[in-house]
Amino acid sequence: MDWKKLQNGSDIRGIALEGVPGEHVNLTPDATTTIAKAFITWLKKRVTADKEITLAIGTDSRISGPALKQAFIDGATAVGITVYDCGLASTPAMFMTTVDEEMPVTGGIMITASHLPFNRNGIKFFTKDGGLEKADIAEILDIADRGELPEEKSGGKCVAYDFMTKYKSHLINYIRTEVKAEDYDHPLTGLHIIVDAGNGNGGFFVNVLNALGANTEGSQFIEPDGHFPNHIPNPENKEAMASICNAVVKNGADLGIIFDTDVDRSAIVDRHGDPINRNSLIALIAAVILKEHPRSTVVTDSVTSDGLTEFIESKGGKHHRFKRGYKNVIDEGIRLNKNGEECWLAIETSGHCALRENYFLDDGALLVAKLIVQAARLRSQGKELQDLISTLRQPAESTEIRFKINDSDVQGYGQMVLDEVAEAAAKHEGWHIVKPNYEGIRVSCTNPDEKGWFLLRKSLHDPVLPLNIESEVNGGVANISREILNILKPFKELERKS
Repeated sequence: MDWKKLQNGSDIRGIALEGVPGEHVNLTPDATTTIAKAFITWLKKRVTADKEITLAIGTDSRISGPALKQAFIDGATAVGITVYDCGLASTPAMFMTTVDEEMPVTGGIMITASHLPFNRNGIKFFTKDGGLEKADIAEILDIADRGELPEEKSGGKCVAYDFMTKYKSHLINYIRTEVKAEDYDHPLTGLHIIVDAGNGNGGFFVNVLNALGANTEGSQFIEPDGHFPNHIPNPENKEAMASICNAVVKNGADLGIIFDTDVDRSAIVDRHGDPINRNSLIALIAAVILKEHPRSTVVTDSVTSDGLTEFIESKGGKHHRFKRGYKNVIDEGIRLNKNGEECWLAIETSGHCALRENYFLDDGALLVAKLIVQAARLRSQGKELQDLISTLRQPAESTEIRFKINDSDVQGYGQMVLDEVAEAAAKHEGWHIVKPNYEGIRVSCTNPDEKGWFLLRKSLHDPVLPLNIESEVNGGVANISREILNILKPFKELERKS
């Protein structure tokens, strides 16, 4: 068993079901049982000897979820641990079990692979300090590999725990308290909001909206189905976004909401059927946060636009563009606060949004709840959410090109390419290397027929160099990409994939 292959950054992911050519199951029930015991070994090193370890576990809608959840429970209970089975849950809710005021657990576990295909699955881990780091996952898998597991003992048990009802109540009370409507119990009366859960776990949000008086007619794919028969539950997927956009227009709704499978990401759609995601979503929540916390810093990933920087600065904030990867962005926000730089928002263009007011937890449902509060307030003034970002400058064109690295030394070859591009960009007329920059090479292209920027970086997990390009002028992306492709032409181990 090659345990290292199960690591995917700060969580575990693997193939859980046969059926896809060339892909063979490596996240088996037996492996999951061992991982459960390894996690407990890891936990015991971090809690006092007399402290009882308890766990809470939930799953997304994947068809392999029940078997893997049971395997994890079997492993934990076999070594004397009490496990609270939360059934179908959301990833943010499983973190909240560790900070619950009434019955906090030592560790929260979510069986999920987010938006990946139906045959994949994974495991996310939480303590009261947040999600585990990459080094923590590596240590847990190393413990599994060494067989450094607790001895079996009696006393372990599994208890059903309806934590999602408590979590939904938390969201309902938050919206009621923040809207401050005359009808306190039903502050969303008169708002028509459609939810698209993509047959993942986000369908519960319809219940939240109904309890608050909203009209949710037209909500779609809210029943969990691990085959994902309608579209991939992913706010970044074009088909998924087109589906919710069409539903909003068809039903004449005021707002559309789309979640990923385990509800740690989300995006919204305005009443015209226009998506508010990526840079627009960041600008929208930044406008809200900067009104609450003036002059604070907004941390984003590396592929955000220059227009977003201008927008954040126009609202009195500071834009700190960091690395791709939601954990990188969240950890940077936490680091800035520890160093005395006030940061209340860390958000990635994928839709992972973490708020300081909420433990820096990336919670797609809370993000949407916070925006719905604003929508309700604005409605009383005859305004809409999109009015908050009317001054956001959007690029005329944008694209992403991905280059596969075929050399056996992926990291070394990738770095060599970046170094060569940096050297060429420094000599290129009208191009300026952007600093500070924390990932790859970012270049501002100021020539009149370009007027944009590009970012070339190494992928976090794949043998790929993604190239992101934006331009303010028609034809600018083509002009920038032509120059870059000429620079990259000598690198024979690069294969253009898109």
